[in-house]
Amino acid sequence: MAPQDSASEVLILTGMSGAGRSTAANALEDQGWYVVDNLPPQMLRPLIELAESPENGLTRVACVVDVRGGRFFDHARQAILDLGDRGGVTVVFLDSSDDVLVRRFEQVRRPHPLQGEGTILDGIHQERELMRPIRERADVIVDSTDLTVHQLTNSIHERFIGEGTPGVALTLVSFGYKYGLPTDADVVWDMRFLPNPYWSPELKHRTGQDTEVQNYVLGNELAREFLEHQLEALRPVIQGYLRENKRFATLAIGCTGGRHRSVSTVEHLSSLLAEWPDVRVSAKHRDVGRE
Repeated sequence: MAPQDSASEVLILTGMSGAGRSTAANALEDQGWYVVDNLPPQMLRPLIELAESPENGLTRVACVVDVRGGRFFDHARQAILDLGDRGGVTVVFLDSSDDVLVRRFEQVRRPHPLQGEGTILDGIHQERELMRPIRERADVIVDSTDLTVHQLTNSIHERFIGEGTPGVALTLVSFGYKYGLPTDADVVWDMRFLPNPYWSPELKHRTGQDTEVQNYVLGNELAREFLEHQLEALRPVIQGYLRENKRFATLAIGCTGGRHRSVSTVEHLSSLLAEWPDVRVSAKHRDVGRE
């Protein structure tokens, strides 16, 4: 479907049960978005068309769609896939690891909507398979595995506070490979080729947010050469995102533990990329404090 000119921004907010859809919706509402929760899939297209009419004054609309089951599931899934191709419509998928989803359901002592006579994990596996096409199509994947309610709220605020302004919202995430890759990463840089400050007694217990660690990591000639080439390669990627109307992206930067090299690089890049005219930068350090 060809993109449509729109005076409004529309988010379709969906994802796994227990991954934080309600928290994300509340965060958007706090920012002044017009949030419609539990919208029947047949109403998605009329609502978006309503939002696209300038006289209605709806500049930012978020539709929370629960497509887990019931007779409306096929309609909801197809509606999301179709509408995601429209200009001005962004599909946001909330996700989390299976073990964390199980723990969240156990904490509230509620069954998973799709588990039937099986276990919570059975329901999660069934839902994940049903949601796979939507996750693959999503413009933004928010992984809440390691986030508290407050951290998820802050993450939503950071991602969408600039919604409606031009450019790409680029989230820089430092991480440790020992804890796994971020599932929502669009691009991954591996900094494990650099000397590790962990083996320096003076730096071991510091982080890449400290000047001494940054000097150690970024003062290396290999680091300077790598970042120079990677930034040059990133420019056409950003321009490609703009041409394809991909307004949100995540650059994940990893090292062994996510404490020194990756954090130093994210801190440095945040300052550099803030000068790029088509980029809005936010940064987070996923694994600092885990060791």
